[in-house]
Amino acid sequence: MRVADMHCDTLSEIYYARKQGKEAHLASNSFHVDLDKLKDGDYGLQNFAIFTNLKETEDPFKHAMELLDLFYLEMEANKDQISVVKTWKDMEENWKKGRLLAMLTIEEGAVCQGSLSILRDFYRLGVRMMSLTWDHDNDLAFPNQVFWDGPMAGAGIADTSRGLTETGMAFVEEMERLGMILDISHLNDAGIYDVFRYAKKPFVASHSNARAVASHPRNLTDDMIKKLADRGGVMGLNFCSAFLRNFRKREDAESLITDMVEHIRHIKKVGGIGCIGLGTDFDGIGGKLEIDSAAGLPKLAQALEQAGFSVSEIEAVFYGNVLGLYREVL
Repeated sequence: MRVADMHCDTLSEIYYARKQGKEAHLASNSFHVDLDKLKDGDYGLQNFAIFTNLKETEDPFKHAMELLDLFYLEMEANKDQISVVKTWKDMEENWKKGRLLAMLTIEEGAVCQGSLSILRDFYRLGVRMMSLTWDHDNDLAFPNQVFWDGPMAGAGIADTSRGLTETGMAFVEEMERLGMILDISHLNDAGIYDVFRYAKKPFVASHSNARAVASHPRNLTDDMIKKLADRGGVMGLNFCSAFLRNFRKREDAESLITDMVEHIRHIKKVGGIGCIGLGTDFDGIGGKLEIDSAAGLPKLAQALEQAGFSVSEIEAVFYGNVLGLYREVL
């Protein structure tokens, strides 16, 4: 079963490992994602995120450019095994050849420094998807408040008052004009509804689950899922335990396949099978993982088949819906 995964943080894992003087490469490593694991998991396409934590980075733009450079160095070093894709034609031709495909994304729109010219430059450098926020306020939009520890661990507060800024609205318009996919994962509730109001093309929640199943505010409400489906959008199943099940203590959290199946079943009921994809969040998540690397994706396909999903439905979730949106927007 081929796989199209909308989100991983492997670039950051490689980057920080090298900062610590360790050997780390995309070809083979101890992380969730490397080329061997992608092949073992029957991957067709992996999105690689340029992730920036604003609280830990003095110069977000410089940090993003260093990760972008790392991406292309790794792509060049492994060009016999994986191809960078920027257009639907790139994807279609290489997918048919059975090659591994890599698409570049940004997780944290603040790296653009509020500048549309920088946004356009990132597009020229190959970025084809971007989230407006991560977990901190920026000049484009706001996230929902999340509690990782303490009595509220695993929960949070949905922000329904602060929508997109004027700059954020301008970014939505320019991203659509360019053909860059808008990602609403990490965006607060008010911002998501602004995207529904202002966006004209399909967009994604690259790594978000169903809030009715797990109440974490990073997940989408049923109303959001319905609206996303109506707009032709796709949400990627996140393998992080906090987004799969409610828990009170971090040490109790575990990412289980049964919970993944429950989310997919619920999302199908609310929005239809056509709005579901994969956004594993590999190398951005920790804890106990029943599927602990890209090589384990066949386990999810098997579980879905045993749960009564048809082959065509599983194919839609694993790659068909994501590729359909890419074909339309890119």
